[in-house]
Amino acid sequence: MRIYELELKTIKPRPPLTLAQARIQGLKNVVDRDKQQLHNERERQRQQREHEQKLL
Repeated sequence: MRIYELELKTIKPRPPLTLAQARIQGLKNVVDRDKQQLHNERERQRQQREHEQKLL
């Protein structure tokens, strides 16, 4: 991209979410956070098992 192309593009602000949209977005965020926590816990337990196997 050239400099003049960057100057022409403006970032438009997003309108505020409606109450229903905000609720759905919040629920999606909770799902994503819980999936990440589950993944982290499984990884922690897997590493703990590997560590215990090395000790035996």
